[in-house]
Amino acid sequence: MRSLELIDNWPVPTAAAAVVTADGRRAARGPGGQPFALASVTKPLTAYAALIAVEEGATELTEPAGPPGSTVRHLLAHASGLAFDEHRVMAPPGTRRLYSNAGFEVLGDHIAKATGMPFAEYLRQAVLEPLGMTATQLPGSPAKDGVATLDDLARFAAELLNPRLLARETLDEATAVVFPGLNGVLPGYGHQKPNDWGLGFSLRDHKSPHWTGATSSPRTFGHFGQSGTFLWVDPDAAAACVALTDRAFGNWAVEAWPPFTDAVLAELRG
Repeated sequence: MRSLELIDNWPVPTAAAAVVTADGRRAARGPGGQPFALASVTKPLTAYAALIAVEEGATELTEPAGPPGSTVRHLLAHASGLAFDEHRVMAPPGTRRLYSNAGFEVLGDHIAKATGMPFAEYLRQAVLEPLGMTATQLPGSPAKDGVATLDDLARFAAELLNPRLLARETLDEATAVVFPGLNGVLPGYGHQKPNDWGLGFSLRDHKSPHWTGATSSPRTFGHFGQSGTFLWVDPDAAAACVALTDRAFGNWAVEAWPPFTDAVLAELRG
């Protein structure tokens, strides 16, 4: 895909990107086997493991977890009331969309207790190993410390297009609005009213500004990371895109990512 060549002009030391489609096509540019820090692109992987734990019966979305009144569902949807990076309650559960690394760390602990193994090991057994993501690791926080290659993350993107490890109905629920109407801050992009979110997945909806493209469908879901990484899935385009870099998110990404996504979508649509 010619659109992938746009990453050559990004002001980053190293960039790698891939596009995968629901019918199995794949195009990539940049080093496929180089490990990149994912930052918050770790969260969709963590969420996927949590949803598998739900399907396996190890836990339930309605199970209490986190602050009083919070559940697994609240933690996944950034609605538990926990602060961004502190285990401190900022609001009653279900009243605000407080994007929370702390919430995902509590979620990881909850899944570890429910499954009887360290969360990183459960992630490996439930998600990484079945998808052949042999180069992906979680050496620390389930909110932000994942490390993966482009090749591996493209495999996860393909799973999000055609789920094999989860029931389609479960993924559909995870990529629809959970606790609708909650306002909050989209990190790097300011206040969003509402700041709709799924179960571990950021939703495009009609947010503006946003890190995806102007032509991305409202059904687009995924995540971006402060390490200069993103993963989006656009069901209307039947395609997903992964981009990994080794430069921290900043104005360069705000300027570069949306036109890149629009170029990818334009090429897909022919």
